[in-house]
Amino acid sequence: METCLPWKHIIANYHCYLFFFFFAGDSCCNPLSMGAIKKMVEEEVPGIYVLSLMIGKTVVQDTENGFFMDVNEQVSFVCDQLSQDPKLKGGYNAMGFSQGSQFLRAVAQRCPNPPMKNLISVGGQHQGVFGLPRCPGESSHICEWIRKMLNSGAYTDTVQKHLVQAQYWHDPLNDDLYKKHSLFLADINQERVVNETYKKNLMSLNKFVMVKFLQDTMVDPVDSEWFGFYKPGQDKELETLQESAIYTEDRLGLAEMDSAGKLVFLATDGDHLQFTREWFNDNLLPYLR
Repeated sequence: METCLPWKHIIANYHCYLFFFFFAGDSCCNPLSMGAIKKMVEEEVPGIYVLSLMIGKTVVQDTENGFFMDVNEQVSFVCDQLSQDPKLKGGYNAMGFSQGSQFLRAVAQRCPNPPMKNLISVGGQHQGVFGLPRCPGESSHICEWIRKMLNSGAYTDTVQKHLVQAQYWHDPLNDDLYKKHSLFLADINQERVVNETYKKNLMSLNKFVMVKFLQDTMVDPVDSEWFGFYKPGQDKELETLQESAIYTEDRLGLAEMDSAGKLVFLATDGDHLQFTREWFNDNLLPYLR
């Protein structure tokens, strides 16, 4: 069985695959979710190197950090891990699920070494969310506390710093507050200034694949999974990525990537993160081979 080592030729290096999961309430190694997908990919692509990152020293810490650890610190932690992994030196493919998708995009924008080749976003919220309709564990006291914090002060320094979901909370009714006080999403989406390095790094991807779940009951609005969102100043009418300022002003290089065929928009008729193994193999595995 071939291993993916940095000194192999470029085809082998493309087989390197980073599996990075940040879905709130889960962990890197849950055998019923992320662990199962890791195993499935290893079965489908013999010899692939799959790295499922743990943010913290234990599974419990990893789970808690998905709720409470500063996202910018998490991204820095991951960038450091990737830079020290010799098997990723020649490049890797990355896949994020739910909130892990936009966190991985931050890795692509901020940390070009080792280089990310393809980024696969599965149900990610790239324009953020404005609502938490079905927090994992509906009866959990953690979910209720998160709702209260988001409703009462998503853009206060304390909530922004210590609640992960607030860091991609995007309130279209308070756009100035969002742009000024969002510690994470407003930065990676170039809402304040255009960081040309972010733009250059993202545009270096071969493919940026975005999966939208057409019956999604968790992500609000679901269009965020394809980089769409509410039109500014209201929360009724939606606009597509192509209609948004981030595209028309090309703040991230997405318009140029789209013209070059680097953006891939996939849809599946399921609820949040619900897909079959057959669909996964047919639609996502080609970007890992």
